[in-house]
Amino acid sequence: MDALSRRAAMLRDSLRRSQGNTDGMVAILGSFDHRLSALEAAMRPTQVRTHAIRTAHENIDRTIKAADGILSQFDLARRAEATILRGPHEDLESYLEAVDVLKGIVRFFSSNKNFKSSETVLNHVNNLLAKSTLKIEEEFKQLMSTYSKPIEPDRLFDCLPKSLRPTKGDHEADGGSQSDHPSKGLETAIYRTPTLVPPRVLPLMNDIAQQLVQAGNQQSCYKIYRDSRASALEMSLRKLGVEKLSKDDVQKMQWEALEAKIGNWIHFMRIAVKLLLAGERKICDQIFDGVNFNKGHCFAELTANSVITLFSFGDAVAKSKRSPEKLFVLLDMYEVMRELQPEIEEIFEGKPCTEMREAAASLTKRLAQTAQETFADFEEAVEKDASKTIVQDGTVHPLTSYVINYVKFLFDYQSTLKLLFQEFDSGTEAESQLAAVTTRIMQALQNNLDGKSKQYKDPALTYLFLMNNIHYMVRSVRRSEAKDILGDDWIQRHRRIVQQNANQYKRVAWAKVSLLLCAYHIASTLSVQGAGSTGDLSSSGVSRATIKERFKSFNAQFEELHAKQSQWIVPDQELRESLRLAVAEVLLPAYRSFIKRFGNLVENNKNPQKYVRYSPEAVDQLLGQFFEGQQWAEQKR
Repeated sequence: MDALSRRAAMLRDSLRRSQGNTDGMVAILGSFDHRLSALEAAMRPTQVRTHAIRTAHENIDRTIKAADGILSQFDLARRAEATILRGPHEDLESYLEAVDVLKGIVRFFSSNKNFKSSETVLNHVNNLLAKSTLKIEEEFKQLMSTYSKPIEPDRLFDCLPKSLRPTKGDHEADGGSQSDHPSKGLETAIYRTPTLVPPRVLPLMNDIAQQLVQAGNQQSCYKIYRDSRASALEMSLRKLGVEKLSKDDVQKMQWEALEAKIGNWIHFMRIAVKLLLAGERKICDQIFDGVNFNKGHCFAELTANSVITLFSFGDAVAKSKRSPEKLFVLLDMYEVMRELQPEIEEIFEGKPCTEMREAAASLTKRLAQTAQETFADFEEAVEKDASKTIVQDGTVHPLTSYVINYVKFLFDYQSTLKLLFQEFDSGTEAESQLAAVTTRIMQALQNNLDGKSKQYKDPALTYLFLMNNIHYMVRSVRRSEAKDILGDDWIQRHRRIVQQNANQYKRVAWAKVSLLLCAYHIASTLSVQGAGSTGDLSSSGVSRATIKERFKSFNAQFEELHAKQSQWIVPDQELRESLRLAVAEVLLPAYRSFIKRFGNLVENNKNPQKYVRYSPEAVDQLLGQFFEGQQWAEQKR
């Protein structure tokens, strides 16, 4: 317990000393805080002065910087002014850069109007910009004038596919027209767009257009560009040979001249659309690229007169008096308009060019309508052809060859005709429409030939004429694309008609001779007239005289037939030989039998060749001269 009491006393003594140390430390720290507060109070005025000095330095720096900016703007204005006063003609690019610098100065002082000299500077710079705008406008006009020259035809021809380029001297003769029907691959031929404005100039023109529009001179820019390019386009077409023609002008032309004009027009349409108009659209888009400008209206206006001139001729032809020979050129014109339709849609895109697209579509439709009406006219004209021309030799009538050639030529336009039919009747298959039209034309021809055949006084020649003409129709169809359209049934049906007419000719032409040579008929006649013995014909004078008359009649009739029918013509060699053979198969056996049975009655006569003038071989040889179109006198020689 004593030990524990001593330890507790020591612990209390230690705690008293520790408390004394703590109180001493608190007293020391309290004195430090008092001293620091006094120091802070003493330094506060110095801190205020230091902050003021720093702020002043920052203000001075900003002022100096602003002054430098103003001075640099004055320096830029001075240099830009010198360039503006010199004008754009010497160095257009530098001039446009100077204009941009002046616009930057305007923006600078407009956003810093608190500067004392801002208003004065702005007035001066705006005056310079006004002067520059006038000079830029003049420069734009000068550039457009310099680079808006008409393109020579030879340059345009060089841009065409080789198949469409005229040979040397063709252009002077007929405007470089392509008279042949265009090839199937023409639509995919490559056209090179001509360079209407040098590429190096286009960016400058774009900059100028931008400057003019930004300066509020849209109308001046619009008018300068429109007038310059319109004039160049119209002159290029005029040099090429394009001219504005009315319906009356077309009506007065001779067919050969009109046909040449149409051939030229087709050629010019391709050049105008694929080269000139496509080129104009391209440079219009490039010059006004990124410019807030109504380039669609501008392009529509600059091309309007040229398009009207181009379409006027097609319109005049479509409205002129219809005639069969115009059908093929109408189809050519319709075909080129259909070919160019995608390009026209692309070149004249947008609402401002709606009128151009509608004009092209209207012309295409009108050409199709006229072609279809010409079709109907042709069918009617074939059936009602009242020409009094008689082919004396029974050969193929000119109308037949004309109509067949017409139909064969139509099949060169199969794809075009199918498009044309679909213009008005899209619900019916185009091929069946073509078949129906062709069938009607062939039937109209056949009806007309039936009427013409009745003009012959000799029935045999009537049938020969029909045989020749219908055979020509059948043969022509078999050798052309019309075979696939009209079909085998049509061919077989008309071959039977050819055979029927051949049989009718044979029956009518040789009926008298066949009757004359009928041995049994003669024998029966002699038996009635003779003395009672049919086995000894030579014992009857009447019988001998009758036989002589029969021989003389045969000679006369055969010579008459030969005289006439050697002047007749069967132009097809195979048909001619077939017809001769058919006659010979009937005539020669009968004639041989006649000579064999009755020739002995005249052989012992003083002049037997007077009666038996022709041997069967001679008759056969003379039959070989039938249907050659030769004169009897020539054959006799």
